[in-house]
Amino acid sequence: MKILNMKKITHWIKVVVVSAIVLIPAKESFSQEEAIRAGSAGASELLINPFARSSGWAGANVAGVEGLEGQYSNVAGLAFTEKTELIFSQTSWLQYGNKLFDSDNSVSTISTFGFSQKMGESGVLGFGVMSLDFGDIEITTVELPDGGIGTFSPKFMNIGVSYAHIFSNSIYGGATIRMISEQISDVSANGLAFDAGIQYITGAEDNLKFGISLKNWGPRMSFNGDGLSFRGIVGSADDFKMTVEQRSSFFDLPALFNIGITYDVNINRDNRLTGATTFTSNSFQKDQYRLGCEYSYKDYFMIRTGYVYEDGIRYSQGFAEDNDKESYRTTALRGPTAGFTVELPMGNGSTFGLDYSYRATQPFNGSHSIGARIDL
Repeated sequence: MKILNMKKITHWIKVVVVSAIVLIPAKESFSQEEAIRAGSAGASELLINPFARSSGWAGANVAGVEGLEGQYSNVAGLAFTEKTELIFSQTSWLQYGNKLFDSDNSVSTISTFGFSQKMGESGVLGFGVMSLDFGDIEITTVELPDGGIGTFSPKFMNIGVSYAHIFSNSIYGGATIRMISEQISDVSANGLAFDAGIQYITGAEDNLKFGISLKNWGPRMSFNGDGLSFRGIVGSADDFKMTVEQRSSFFDLPALFNIGITYDVNINRDNRLTGATTFTSNSFQKDQYRLGCEYSYKDYFMIRTGYVYEDGIRYSQGFAEDNDKESYRTTALRGPTAGFTVELPMGNGSTFGLDYSYRATQPFNGSHSIGARIDL
């Protein structure tokens, strides 16, 4: 038994060391141009957690996430699917009004659907779709800057196909291939991204968990379509007009690296308290530290809270009042989070869960997510 445990620990150490060797040189080069690169990444929707349960404690549970929600934070958690799981989630993203889940009061609405199925004794296959709806936007031109000629609706979507595997009682791993699509009426971009993750469980009661995940690694993307072409004269003014097509610059995906730890405190048979922390190393944004805590009563009712802190915060100078200081943060999503879950048994081991989360955003009025899950 001791030899087996040593092999598991050695395997875990190798994974962490190899990940660090890959990450550190890349991160060093990213930091040198951090201020410039923060606004140059594309497909930033890949950084949004669309699920209500894990976002309620700031995504800090990279080491302990279980089920289909692991497809976002750490795909290794997908391996904990016992049989079949379905998730539906709706998010009012970056809200500026006071009404919940109202498209007129949010920058965008995020709809998410996921499905996972146990395959054999140790494998799980997962599928997830995330779609962003920005509503109708007025079409404007140089001649008609106020619009009045119609609207268009941008559509961002990504589809993930995942596989997770139980390697032993302590080691779980998984990988995801994600198809990315961004389009408006006459311009679009498509690409692929790769995610991978691993979780390691130890402790006298399997209450100590470690996890790492690599997300959004893939080739660069670019936009193309009729919107990048125009009618122009090639040569002298007497030549014929021709359609000229412009080339769009390539952009990188917002790759990141997560490493986290969770610890369960089993107060008694019915009550559990879990603490979690995760460090996120972003390639295009500043690093982030996530803290979270969850209380559970019989796994029927769970309440959680979290906090996102962004590394390297500094304030611009030259403002007369402290209230006017502008932060150099690279994301609107920071600060406190909170959420809860109600899990109801449906018989034969099946359950129905209702999840809710709130995330503080600046300068917006926060983001609300509500989700439903069915475990069969």
